Order: sequence, then C-alpha cells, then structure tokens
Amino acid sequence: MTTALNVKPQLAPAETGVRDTEAIAEGLSDVLADTYRLTLKTHIYHWNVEGPLFFSLHNLTEEQYQNMFAAADELAERIRALGHLTPGKINGVLSDSIVDDLDQMPSAGEMCKDLEKDHMRLAHRLHALIELAEARKDMVTGDLATERAAFHEKAAWMLRALSAS
Repeated sequence: MTTALNVKPQLAPAETGVRDTEAIAEGLSDVLADTYRLTLKTHIYHWNVEGPLFFSLHNLTEEQYQNMFAAADELAERIRALGHLTPGKINGVLSDSIVDDLDQMPSAGEMCKDLEKDHMRLAHRLHALIELAEARKDMVTGDLATERAAFHEKAAWMLRALSAS
C-alpha cells in the first residue's frame, strides 16, 4: 500500500479565536446525528406514505430529506474546520440522536405529527448550540445553527399545517 493510503484522520487544532472548540464539536456532532437519523426516517416515510395527501406529503418529505442530507455535509465539515473528527461509527450516530422510531408504521397523519415533533426537538437542540457557539466566539457555527434551526422550524410548521387538515 502506498504511503498516501496510510494517512488516518486526526485532530488538527484550528487557531481561529474560537474558545473551547471541543464543546462546540460535540454539539455539532449531536446535531449531525439527529440530522442523519431524521433524514433516514423522513426518507422511510416518503417511501411508505399513502392516502389522499400522498402527492403533497411525498413531495414535501423528499424536499426535506434532500435538504437534511446536504446539511449533514455542512455540519460535518464545520466539525473538521474546528479541528475535530466527526462521529466515526454508525452506532454512535444512532445512540447520540434524540430522534426516535415509532413502534409500527404510522398513518400519513401520524407521520406528519411524528416528523413535526422531531423537527421541533432538533430546532431546540440547535438553539442551544447557537448559545454555546456564540458564548465561545464562534459566529460561524452560530450562523450555521441559526440557518438549520430556521429550516427545522419551517419543516415543522409545514407538517403541522398538513396534519391539521
């Protein structure tokens, strides 16, 4: 094997003026875990939704999981920019997430309510990350978390509006 293929990822402290990057990286890792798990859950609901609102909910969930998939890369790259490693194991991503599965396949209305709840929980977690980041002079992470919180709040509102009909 060539030397280039033997390089392993490692911590690389970044001197940007951000204080306590480890705490911020942990917060970002938690949000990354939630984002991945909610992306997969949304995709599963997208595949299985049925009923009169099929087209609306199928398209809405597709937009949402595509947005979250792209966001996961941004979150991971921010962790790396801070000099830390992203979660390295699938089990860690699953266990660090606040997103839960339901016991059985829900109806379309239950899917909306379940996803709405998860989006709001993730928005709350992002609000905490904003405070953490800004207290440590990390406005870049604060801005990223603000953008993500806005997405999740809007997603929750749209799901709530669908399930109210």
